[in-house]
Amino acid sequence: MRRYFAVFATDKPDMREVRERVRPSHRNHLRSASQHGVFVRLGGPTLAPACNAMNGTLLVVEADDIDAVMRFLGEDPYMKEGLFSRVEVRPWDWSLGNPEQRV
Repeated sequence: MRRYFAVFATDKPDMREVRERVRPSHRNHLRSASQHGVFVRLGGPTLAPACNAMNGTLLVVEADDIDAVMRFLGEDPYMKEGLFSRVEVRPWDWSLGNPEQRV
């Protein structure tokens, strides 16, 4: 059964240059997610409190299982470049705002 997963990734300090340099490759990887059996449903950078710098990534993906998500993330250019200090993947139940449900 397919389900949703929330991915929370936090950048290491002082990695702005790496994030900016690798971002186009990262975005291409996200767009090719279906080739990995993972579908990115929403995503974007998290921001510092003053909203003046990116400091992490938030994704909601759909996949068969967490192993598929972990394999997909392992191929992400941000991961390969060592951008993140921490990555957390949690199964997630999309309820409010789910486009497949009418409220």
